[in-house]
Amino acid sequence: MTDDAWLPVTSTIRIHEDELKERFIRAPGPGGQNVNKVSSAVQLRFDVRHTESLPDEVRARLNNQARGRINRRGELVIEARRYRARERNREDARERLVALIRKATVKPTQRRKTRVSKAAKERRLAAKRQRGLVKQRRGTPVVE
Repeated sequence: MTDDAWLPVTSTIRIHEDELKERFIRAPGPGGQNVNKVSSAVQLRFDVRHTESLPDEVRARLNNQARGRINRRGELVIEARRYRARERNREDARERLVALIRKATVKPTQRRKTRVSKAAKERRLAAKRQRGLVKQRRGTPVVE
């Protein structure tokens, strides 16, 4: 396999061209009379569920992050119709796929539980007491 048969994603992840399915469809929108004749939009499909190119943790995060774009067969579907040229739409779809996978490679940071400091608690309670006094003094004055 030649080097250009691979789509580089990161320094360690790359996808083989055989794993990508492209279908060219007619795009809606502007384009004059050509819009009815030329299939310039591209529908890119990548089988996330059965790919060997992605590590399991990246695959799981991609499944979670792009769940609205993944169909029942486990294929990630990207439609690119931004440009009038077929080749530019093809590049755009691949760039968007790479961006989605790169986003899935980032591990989410674990949340560390934090506690409110004793001084902060004291300040909050002092402010509450002060506010309570202000409201208490608004009452009708006691006349003796």
